Amino acid sequence: MPLPARLHASPRRDAPVDVDAGTGEVRVPLSLYSLDEHQGDIELVLSRGEGAALLDRLAAYLHPRPQAVG
Repeated sequence: MPLPARLHASPRRDAPVDVDAGTGEVRVPLSLYSLDEHQGDIELVLSRGEGAALLDRLAAYLHPRPQAVG
């Protein structure tokens, strides 16, 4: 079930991302909002593989490669 478009999350200001060097677990502090009203804070917890996959996907969206012509 899709979430209503008015809900979103943003990185928590002045809160560093934490990485466990042993397990590779990544914790990203997020603030949750409904429109612009703060609803609370939570941590997004990712495994090393999930973090790498997310980084790859974000990089592809932010820096798309030109389509091959042919």
